[in-house]
Amino acid sequence: MHIVLVEPEIHMNAGNVGRTCAVTGTTLHLVKPLGFSLADRYLKRAGLDYWPLIDLQVHDSWDEVAALAPVERMHLFTTRSACSYTAVHYQRDDWLIFGRESIGLPPSLLDAFLDRTRRIPMRPVTGARSLNLSNAVVIVLYEALRQQDFPGLS
Repeated sequence: MHIVLVEPEIHMNAGNVGRTCAVTGTTLHLVKPLGFSLADRYLKRAGLDYWPLIDLQVHDSWDEVAALAPVERMHLFTTRSACSYTAVHYQRDDWLIFGRESIGLPPSLLDAFLDRTRRIPMRPVTGARSLNLSNAVVIVLYEALRQQDFPGLS
């Protein structure tokens, strides 16, 4: 499977997602611009010593990811979707795509793939915009892996 973070801003989230990718055998794609340096010691600390275990791919733009990911395998996560992440049948070659911590995925990207958007249900509370990015990734990734009977995991 593939996790895509489009323009992530917070090194701790990227490090936590990287660690999750390492233990699940999931490829991590980071789309520039990044809000941190990949050489950042805090990023490395967040991922602990898991960075050598991560299949990490860094892309200069969304267009590079779009050239790799088949549309029918894309799942874009946003609080604005009507489709729950649990209503989807995930497959091994799926691409789980998440946006920036502060604003999520760009509206132009969501509009282009409206039928591929998913959400994680939350209660509507003023001031609570979304879940933490790394927590959202874990929720969705483990649901996708559960549906596949956790391939390659023990």
